[in-house]
Amino acid sequence: MKLVIINYGAGNIKSIQFTFKRLGFDAKLTSDPKVIKAADKVIFPGVGEASSAMYMLKKSGLDTLIPKLTQPVLGICLGMQLMCNTTEEGNTKGLGIFDVDVKRFSNDVKVPQMGWNTIKHLKSDLFKGINEGEYMYLVHSYYAENCNQAISTSDYELEYASALENENFYGVQFHPEKSSVAGEQLLKNFIEL
Repeated sequence: MKLVIINYGAGNIKSIQFTFKRLGFDAKLTSDPKVIKAADKVIFPGVGEASSAMYMLKKSGLDTLIPKLTQPVLGICLGMQLMCNTTEEGNTKGLGIFDVDVKRFSNDVKVPQMGWNTIKHLKSDLFKGINEGEYMYLVHSYYAENCNQAISTSDYELEYASALENENFYGVQFHPEKSSVAGEQLLKNFIEL
């Protein structure tokens, strides 16, 4: 199994690599388009600010490569948000893989949302063996609106899409690598897709 983590300078990469190692998989860190295209599974992580991250993707040409990938691709946190149409963070145009926009939580709630929150309305093989109402770990100020590509939702100020799916593309707002047993199960499910 060739498992690749896209390296574009905006990722929570070490903890993702350690989690896959615990699951028995060696995840190769790369920005090489040939290596990414040849992978069986691709992880698209992201921590940081959307416009800077998109700038890095464009600079390396990964902004045109990622939407054309045909193997299963999992966007995590900012990675998922960059796969959407647009994000209010830095007024950034996304990759348009998920037909939804990313908005900022209002100042009526503590921002960022940081800590454990439940996921519900689970609709995908990505959640096999994961219970409705399971807790996942999140750190985010922006959210993907609830939409028909949502495969899980969470509540914080409003109901938003905490995971998305479109064909071979998956995205999770939470950090599976920091979400204990349920997060590891999700990554294992992704490997088995």
